[in-house]
Amino acid sequence: MTIATKEQLTAFVTETVHATPVTDIHTHLFAESFGDLLLWGVDELLTYHYLIAETFRFRPDISYDAFWQLSKQEQADLIWQTLFIDHSPYSESCRGVVTVLNRLGFDLAKRDLEEYRAYFRSVSASDYIDRILKLANVKTVVMTNDPFDAYERGKWETGAPQDPRFLAALRIDPLLNLWDSSWSKLKEQGYEVDADLSGGTLAEVRRFLKDWIARMNPLYMAVSLPNDFAYPEDSARVRIIDECIVPVAREAGIPFAMMIGVKRKVNPFLKDAGDSLGKSDIGAVERIVSKYQDVKFLVTMLSRENQHELAVTARKNRNLLVFGCWWFLNNPSLIEEITRMRLELLGGSVIPQHSDCRILDQLLYKWDHSRAIIGKVLCDKYGDLFDAGWRLEEEEIRRDIEDLLGGVFWKFLGKPDPAA
Repeated sequence: MTIATKEQLTAFVTETVHATPVTDIHTHLFAESFGDLLLWGVDELLTYHYLIAETFRFRPDISYDAFWQLSKQEQADLIWQTLFIDHSPYSESCRGVVTVLNRLGFDLAKRDLEEYRAYFRSVSASDYIDRILKLANVKTVVMTNDPFDAYERGKWETGAPQDPRFLAALRIDPLLNLWDSSWSKLKEQGYEVDADLSGGTLAEVRRFLKDWIARMNPLYMAVSLPNDFAYPEDSARVRIIDECIVPVAREAGIPFAMMIGVKRKVNPFLKDAGDSLGKSDIGAVERIVSKYQDVKFLVTMLSRENQHELAVTARKNRNLLVFGCWWFLNNPSLIEEITRMRLELLGGSVIPQHSDCRILDQLLYKWDHSRAIIGKVLCDKYGDLFDAGWRLEEEEIRRDIEDLLGGVFWKFLGKPDPAA
């Protein structure tokens, strides 16, 4: 059916964005079979590191040590009182919690944290996963799976049952960022490696990657890189990329995902809340993706200042797919700005968002908020076409939105969407 008016256009785009199921291509979520790695519930929401950092800004009277000595529930009580009762919760992190509680049907007028907790004590993890995925309209979640984590490795090695809605991504940060300590962990797992990369070390690293690809069947390999990531350079990181990651990615037919721009522990007293960001050298991305045109790369960058350069780099390299607005970019004003720029430069050959969730419940607010922004931007872009005389069919718009919310990802992988 042809869209006849701009009012029809706006209504149809908005409805379709909200009705289209999402493939969430990068999260830190886990299926129920991973046990304690699956985080959910109101206390986990409230003690997420975004909210911890915000709380300390309002409470200079509380020492870091005193806070960390509190139980999780006591920390949640403090954060709730500070950010939601003593102040209005309009930061994006706080608003996210409000959105979750509202979507779960809680009476927010009561502001009764104990009542909210009672619900979570009454529901099973399995039922809650089903409810959240349905409410968030997320059909597939891509996990972040670390074979260097002993607890998680045990789950894979014992053959824990897999939920087909949760798919794997092989996380390789220790290989590239912590080789000085991670080589000994490889050795403990039976790989004959040496700290100086001598002898058969690189061949053994390749064997390690192939073993875990065979075990996990990951959609891609992924690493979070610091803001000062350089390529090329004389380092263990670059040797492992060139001689292990790239050839294994090529052989396995899976992309190498680089998330660039992290500055770790700028305030170590905040623990996980103490990381920050820095502008990175886009030249490092340009050089690696242009050098290996037969390998696919997924790239997202953390600094706002890198976004335009990254989009232009993607225009020049079809083996590069830009994805998401993560961490400190996951704010509505920045998501809108970046999404507009990307669509203007790349059309629909981009993944506008991923949730980066660590808490299952966050899927509700991450996708509610992002869908509203993506819909708004698309309404404007389709509206520009309408004003120029181009008439759109409903099926064309539906196709475009399905691509943006997952289709582009699966086509880039060269794989069918298992949930289609």
